[in-house]
Amino acid sequence: MKDLKIRRVTRREAVIDDFHGTMVADPYRWLEKDSDPEVGRWIDGQNADFQAYVGGIAERDGIRARLRELWDYDSCSTPVFVDDARRGGVYYAWRLDGLRNQPVLFRYDRLDAPGEVVLDPNLLSEDGTVAVGASSFSPKGDFLAYSLSESGSDWCSVRVLDLATGRDLPDILRHVKFSGLSWLPDESGFVYSRFPKPATDAPLESQTLNQYVCLHLLGRDQGDDEIVHKDDAHPEYLYGAYTDLDKRWLFLSTVRDTLPVNRLHYKPLSDLASPWIAIADGFDMGCDVIDAVGDVAYIETRDDAEAPFGRIESVRLTADGPKDRKIVVPDSGERLEWVAMVNSHLLCCHLSHAVSCLSLYDLEGRRVRAIDLPAPGSVGGCSGRRNREEFFIGFTNYLHPGTILRLDFSGGEPTVWFAPCVDFPFGDYETEQKFYESKDGTRVPIFVTRRRGIPLDGSHPTLLYGYGGFTHSMTPHFSPANLAWLERGGIYAVACIRGGAEYGEAWHRAGMLESKQNTFDDFIAAGEFLISEGYTRRERLSILGGSNGGLLTAACLVQRPDLFGAVVVAVPVIDMMRYHLFTAGRLWIGEYGCAENPEQFPFMYAYSPLHNVRMNAAHPATLILTADTDDRVVPGQARKFAATLQAADGGENPILIRIEKSAGHGAGKPTAKIIDEKADMFAFLLANLCRE
Repeated sequence: MKDLKIRRVTRREAVIDDFHGTMVADPYRWLEKDSDPEVGRWIDGQNADFQAYVGGIAERDGIRARLRELWDYDSCSTPVFVDDARRGGVYYAWRLDGLRNQPVLFRYDRLDAPGEVVLDPNLLSEDGTVAVGASSFSPKGDFLAYSLSESGSDWCSVRVLDLATGRDLPDILRHVKFSGLSWLPDESGFVYSRFPKPATDAPLESQTLNQYVCLHLLGRDQGDDEIVHKDDAHPEYLYGAYTDLDKRWLFLSTVRDTLPVNRLHYKPLSDLASPWIAIADGFDMGCDVIDAVGDVAYIETRDDAEAPFGRIESVRLTADGPKDRKIVVPDSGERLEWVAMVNSHLLCCHLSHAVSCLSLYDLEGRRVRAIDLPAPGSVGGCSGRRNREEFFIGFTNYLHPGTILRLDFSGGEPTVWFAPCVDFPFGDYETEQKFYESKDGTRVPIFVTRRRGIPLDGSHPTLLYGYGGFTHSMTPHFSPANLAWLERGGIYAVACIRGGAEYGEAWHRAGMLESKQNTFDDFIAAGEFLISEGYTRRERLSILGGSNGGLLTAACLVQRPDLFGAVVVAVPVIDMMRYHLFTAGRLWIGEYGCAENPEQFPFMYAYSPLHNVRMNAAHPATLILTADTDDRVVPGQARKFAATLQAADGGENPILIRIEKSAGHGAGKPTAKIIDEKADMFAFLLANLCRE
């Protein structure tokens, strides 16, 4: 490894804000300006510094080559059955073949027949940075409405593919973000959500206000779309409109932020001008319609008082309001992760200590049977229909690549419809679930994956991953990148810390707002557990997290710089004083709080990574990852953190930032860019954890 300590000096400005009598300096605020030429030069300089550093790591090319080998396998989504008058019903599935940058949509006349390409996003850009987001098949199988994102942006354009000709219709819808696509029964159009066209000089924080719901009829200009719902009195609200399978009802879910509570309304799809009727009119519970059978809707609900882990209710939809509400599947005491209706049954996925468990219930709430899975792991979703006996689930864990299982109601065991072939000796490795105590005595689960039989002598480079927020549960997942880490002697650990929903809403709330410090304490305790159990030692322990997980690793870095040998902070929320002023940041106020609130400022300021960097502290080797077109967590936060750490650090370890070009927050990132980033990250980690 090239011995190179880089400390680029970043210009400071005298910027000070007064938060309720506390003066808070922000000397690098100028780095928030994406289009400023000086910021561009700073980015180029920092990227040059990073490339100079990793260019001196001899193992990087070998790691990249091995990652390409491990990534070169086929993966597939669960197939979706679509009625098609011309073909008598077909299946569609997204497949990512080998090292292609984006998955391709295939059509199958039969499950055992070869598929044909329907939509290939790889043809839409030379570098693979155009990706498909939401997609929706029309009821008769004639059209596919789909959204396209460029360079990882949350902003999308919506197109319509004629599935008979394979050509797009002239329709193009713009200014779309956070939207589903729900067709009318006659395929004449679909309902979607959009934002107003922003003014050229509109600030970022205003561009996600005033969302409204529209009906687009095929062949019409977007400017002529009928407004289905708009609320000028609440510009901060976001809307999701969707239908039942039979296309009798239109449902409207309204949220204010990312907290798991919403309002829920309905109206007949045949009369879009009729008033909305409330099922849940306050923001005091979470509720989502699973499907409706005639005029009876089945709803997944969650509320603190009666169903903190989630339950299923039924309600009769009438013009006079919902009637005959009753509990179908009660709260079980374990997190209800998702529900699907298949063959007029309810397929429920619960979490037991962060591991998926599947059960079938009839529509009266009687448990029919449990569904056995290949091993402890995660069921990422289900594709099925209320009127078909078969359905498909996707199963995975840390050592089990995503496999598609087909099930039916014959009572037999699941059969494999698709299984990837990855060149790796999975039998030589194992995953264990352990439990450890956090600072306040809370018992926290952790998954540890390693080669079988290695001695627990503290010698192994270890990568500890966490997230801890927004009800995102850390269920077992597969990544080919982690295989490259494992076979080089590494240990991969995932801590299920508070802020997720592994144990329901109470677990989430114990890691948000004034309790956010619990997530950091849980993660720090996970690192201490791995050391105490002999998996690793301080010098060989690294941590990784992205987005809210980037906030996690950054906070742990500044709170316990002595505990880690290396830290990766990816696309992070960093500046808790200003995060809410950019793009979607306002939606996270329910999770984090707002520094403009005098009651919330103290606890936010106490952990805000940007404001708690200690001068002249010896920090572990630190790599900050971001992207120039991330419009979810703006890259200015990562840039400010890098400048602050570099100026304050009193040690000898590298403090570097890698800024990807033409990439966003992560969704839709091309395979080639993912491999390059992982190769750089692993080279950085191994070079700093294995110096002896």
